[in-house]
Amino acid sequence: MPRNPEFRRRILELVAQIPRGKVMTYGQLALLAGQPGAARQAGYVMNSLQGTEHGLPWQRVVNAQGRVSTGKIGLGDLQLALLINDGVEFDSSGRLDLAARQWWPPEPPQAAAASLFTE
Repeated sequence: MPRNPEFRRRILELVAQIPRGKVMTYGQLALLAGQPGAARQAGYVMNSLQGTEHGLPWQRVVNAQGRVSTGKIGLGDLQLALLINDGVEFDSSGRLDLAARQWWPPEPPQAAAASLFTE
């Protein structure tokens, strides 16, 4: 689990904004949270939500290949079902079309990181 509470806060704020039918990747979250290349740490933040009441659309975070990565923790089928319920389609190999479904905040990444998370 990342020891940086600010990074965690930024990740959770971004996840809260992902609209229905869209997704973000772990790497994208890390980039927008100010730590490019920290996709694994973004995954740790997401994993820390397991078993808590948070109301975040956690299912809308996928890996860079457009696949769910939660099978190892027993949530893969649930995440897939929730995404399908959101209107996200998967091909026969379990991959979604990131070009069509990936969501970015309305501002460019650098501006978003600066404006979304300043107090």
